Amino acid sequence: MSNAAGIGQFIPLILIFVIFYFFLIRPQQKKVKEHKAMVQSLKRGDKVVTSGGIVGTVERIIDNDKVEVMISENVKVEIVRTTGIQSLLNNTEQKK
Repeated sequence: MSNAAGIGQFIPLILIFVIFYFFLIRPQQKKVKEHKAMVQSLKRGDKVVTSGGIVGTVERIIDNDKVEVMISENVKVEIVRTTGIQSLLNNTEQKK
């Protein structure tokens, strides 16, 4: 009897974990995966928004970790690909 009661106490904890997994952890993993795919597919001419909110155009890809983005005429900045690029503006599949 006490064994069944002990297991019964863990059922709410298990349910909370399942709810957290489906509503928080899983969507976050999906979002990270989509962002990684978007960053890997960057090419010259893509309009991007940086993490700081600056809009620019990708001028060239430097290595696998950096991109050079033109934010104004004759103004180019190097941005770390994975953390510096927030979103792609000219993506036709972009969710609204």
